[in-house]
Amino acid sequence: MHSKLQHRGLYAITDGPRPGLLEAVAQALSGGARIVQYRDKTTDSARRHAEAAALQQLCISRGAPLIINDDVALAIAIGADGVHLGEKDSDLAAARIALGAQAIIGVSCYDSLERARTLAAAGADYVAFGAFFPSPTKPHARRASPELLWQSAALGVPRVAIGGITPDNGASLVEAGADFLAVISAVFGATDVEAAALRFTDLYLPSSGTPR
Repeated sequence: MHSKLQHRGLYAITDGPRPGLLEAVAQALSGGARIVQYRDKTTDSARRHAEAAALQQLCISRGAPLIINDDVALAIAIGADGVHLGEKDSDLAAARIALGAQAIIGVSCYDSLERARTLAAAGADYVAFGAFFPSPTKPHARRASPELLWQSAALGVPRVAIGGITPDNGASLVEAGADFLAVISAVFGATDVEAAALRFTDLYLPSSGTPR
């Protein structure tokens, strides 16, 4: 397992252009987010570079890895910790060559255990399944079963759950084996981002109050 993926918890994914992006991410980190992903599908390369660079410095100061969604070149340019690749994004092998052995490369596996097996064997650092619930970000996303989480336990890499996850429905995914809950709307769409993030962080706290 990659050394920066050892602690389970909230995986906060940004929601594209928004005012106060840096402050919102800072609040998510204060709420316990373990990983941040910069996700912005626009073509404004100058703004995206500036935002990603600022987020990288913030994440370094907070000890959390910054992952760039589907942009290997941007990840290299700002020194991010890695990238997340979807089904139609860059090739895993090519991304590994470009980013190096120490980079975190995560992959979307949707509802496919076989895809997860193949990509974990090819060197992915984590696999992501979902959507588990109706997602406001991707309303037409394929739906995944929580069984995928325990079925993929033997792959030896962290498992990320994504898609319509809230503090109310996330507990069932943690119980099924999700090492990280990847969340967009329920964190960055909240009025109080830090409080929203804390609710997800609390899902990984056993009754004793000591992190798992």
